[in-house]
Amino acid sequence: MKNNMNIQTFIGCESSFEEASTVLFGIPFDGTTSFRPGTRFAMQAIRQDSFGLESYSPYLDRDLEEEAIHDGGDLDLPFGNTERVLSDIATYTKEVLDNGKKFLMVGGEHLVSLPTIEAAYEKYPDLHVIHIDAHTDLREDYMGEPLSHASVIRRCFDFLGDGRIFQFGIRSGLKEEFEWAKEHTYMEKFTIDTLPQIVQQLKDVPVYVTIDLDVLDPGTFPGTGTPEPGGITYKELLAGIAALQDLNQIVAADVVELSPQYDPSGASTAMACKTVREMLLTLTK
Repeated sequence: MKNNMNIQTFIGCESSFEEASTVLFGIPFDGTTSFRPGTRFAMQAIRQDSFGLESYSPYLDRDLEEEAIHDGGDLDLPFGNTERVLSDIATYTKEVLDNGKKFLMVGGEHLVSLPTIEAAYEKYPDLHVIHIDAHTDLREDYMGEPLSHASVIRRCFDFLGDGRIFQFGIRSGLKEEFEWAKEHTYMEKFTIDTLPQIVQQLKDVPVYVTIDLDVLDPGTFPGTGTPEPGGITYKELLAGIAALQDLNQIVAADVVELSPQYDPSGASTAMACKTVREMLLTLTK
């Protein structure tokens, strides 16, 4: 498999593609961002920052150095053609899955989750999605465009259907989206408190986890394109990730929507970095 070369790799992810059980890769795309762009720079910042992070997680008592993880780099994507971008992401993701590997994708804006979730669904037809986010992402379209980071979960519903999408931390969206969700998704507004119970419900089915980092309160995590006050704390997010350890078939995941330039302190990048570490260890458990 062609490697997308980088000068750096994420700490503890130096295995070759062939020997790895899990593949990390970045998607530098923010072409449908509706407010503040910049998520295309996330993975570059995360890789650089990872060398200020220990490979060992005291939260999970596991170490990246003891796992076979390959950093596949960032995909080379064309400018100005959203559909081709999504197609290229899908092609790469399917190749990873066809080689029997799990993956953690790092965005990028949230639309890039659409092709990775769809690729996972094609391999695992009973796929369920855990969606942690500040926003519903359930619009039918955004200003007439059905392919948008504001409609990504609605596009996933198009092939997943009822009973497959579980949303947490949601605190922003159109009234119509919240009304629609009452009939079609499980939604916990404002918090992620019921995540452990839902994990128990889903523990024996294939699960994809998508984490939009703007679920965090912007007082804690300002480095994102659509900050939404009233979010969860980072400790609450870590507790949620710890609850995911009970999933028996977590097959893939993503972490999206860091825009590092909006937080010159580097704190948001540091939190994104630690989230990537925790999710990699969750996938390799």
